[in-house]
Amino acid sequence: MALEKVTALPSGLKPGPPYPDWLNRADNAWELTAAAMVGLQSVPGLVILYGSMVKKKWAVNSAFMALYAFASVLICWVLWGHRMSFGTDMTAILAKPNEAMSQKYLLGQYKEYFLPNADYVLYQFAFAAITVILLAGSLLGRMNFYAWMLFVPLWLTLSYTVGVHTIWGSGFLETRGIIDFSGGYVIHLSSGVAGFTAAYWVGPRLSHDRQHFPPNNKIHMLGGAGFLWMGWSGFNGGSPISAGLITSLALLNTHLCTATSVLVWLSMDLIYYKKSSVIGAVQGMITGLVCITPAAGIVDTWAAMLMGVMSGSIPWYTMMILHKKLAFFQKVDDTLGVFHTHAVAGILGGLLSGIFAKPNLLRDFYGSGTISYGPGFLYGLIEGKKLEGFYQLLYQLAGAAFITVWNAVVTSLICILVSRVVALRMDEEDLEVGDDAVHGEEAYALWGDGERHPPPLRFNMTPKIPSFCRRH
Repeated sequence: MALEKVTALPSGLKPGPPYPDWLNRADNAWELTAAAMVGLQSVPGLVILYGSMVKKKWAVNSAFMALYAFASVLICWVLWGHRMSFGTDMTAILAKPNEAMSQKYLLGQYKEYFLPNADYVLYQFAFAAITVILLAGSLLGRMNFYAWMLFVPLWLTLSYTVGVHTIWGSGFLETRGIIDFSGGYVIHLSSGVAGFTAAYWVGPRLSHDRQHFPPNNKIHMLGGAGFLWMGWSGFNGGSPISAGLITSLALLNTHLCTATSVLVWLSMDLIYYKKSSVIGAVQGMITGLVCITPAAGIVDTWAAMLMGVMSGSIPWYTMMILHKKLAFFQKVDDTLGVFHTHAVAGILGGLLSGIFAKPNLLRDFYGSGTISYGPGFLYGLIEGKKLEGFYQLLYQLAGAAFITVWNAVVTSLICILVSRVVALRMDEEDLEVGDDAVHGEEAYALWGDGERHPPPLRFNMTPKIPSFCRRH
């Protein structure tokens, strides 16, 4: 009798009509928290980071591109995007489009996990939104906002959903056992490649902007970077879809790799340029976060630190040395270097996952179902499973190749399609002026700087109808 009293659940924790017996309220609370943290990475995180990391005249436009994408992606995601990614298979690379809005679907159990579908829809929306916003980092300072409004839903539908389904949603790469813990390929490689490709089609900034593009507020830039770093606790911590042991390891590895990457990037700057750079520290932070993402919960902490060393040095070399030497990189104006911080670091993390993935951690994360994962190549050598480890590394290479090619081709087609409707790049006159010409607003209106007579343009201007809306 005493034992029954000790083990009896409080009335608020007992299963009942509002709380089905499959619902674990700890897992539910953590997944909702993780989704909110990933959302905060975008709004306000990347809104602040983009708005402060660009030249003053582009602060409003850059921040607004992020805010618009966040809102637009949510509508597309619940109407068709989520089920296209995680629904019933239609092909090996895509599921059938369907809405994710009915109470029956949203409040039903998500697979074998102890939380409702609504949690996972929200969490994956936050992933989808940040992917598009990261892509925008390559296009800041010249893309026509109307073109961006068309580009976002098209790219989400035709490119992002394919990457998600193939790697996470029972597509052909997932059935092969590719490892991508939290989106090194799905999110970062795809945004880096797509951003670089779109930057090619949009064209460069004005020459003097490209040569002189200082951040307008480095303190705010660090604040936005802080949202990004701390928000990554939800980014990688939400992938196990539970508040368990793998989640704890994933969070520790995430921050350990990132801190190591920052220090290595700063060391490279000091050795090569004799000065430490705040912007360099932010870039090193991002590459560390990206590199650990595909491996966060399935590698040991020593491997996470080693990945931090590599993420702070290899993307540094491609961005600071190769980028300035190769005509290929010089031809494309990647405003914030998204190709290096996300594509290069994403591929690096994906390949290192195929090397350092630990067998018992893979089993804990993926389970022991019909799909075989790993071991990583290193543990294949240690445990006498060289062939399995080699195949895992090959699958990681194949996944990187597919995501790269798909995003390059589809992003090019989308840019060509959008360019037939509205110009991808702003007019030269608007490029000279910046925010005031594009939105009729400026970021800073300090006394004597922003005070204009007559009153600001937006209060007395006639609405300007986009050219593609006019009758010809």
